[in-house]
Amino acid sequence: MYNYKAKIIDVYDGDTVTALVDLGFLHFQEMKLRLYGIDTPELRGAEKEEGKKVRDILKKMILDKEVTIRSYKDKQGKYGRYLANIILEDGLEVNQWLVDNGHAKPYFP
Repeated sequence: MYNYKAKIIDVYDGDTVTALVDLGFLHFQEMKLRLYGIDTPELRGAEKEEGKKVRDILKKMILDKEVTIRSYKDKQGKYGRYLANIILEDGLEVNQWLVDNGHAKPYFP
């Protein structure tokens, strides 16, 4: 398990974000991340409206904010995105919050 400081620069949907990750020694990398262990409604199809709602909730929580990214060695989703937990400065674990508040379902493929 690895922890990195990052700034969230885009929220695509309720479980996919883009972050500018601080790799240390003044090295930063823009990375697309899949929120680990959760699944949220899609932006297409029958779930479209709920998907937009969850995306907008996540944007309000994390967009343009400094966070901690917890990633897992060599863990990538099927689209090559690194799997990560997002932790706010106050310690709130965003992935778990989304599940606890009914915005996401646990998902461990």
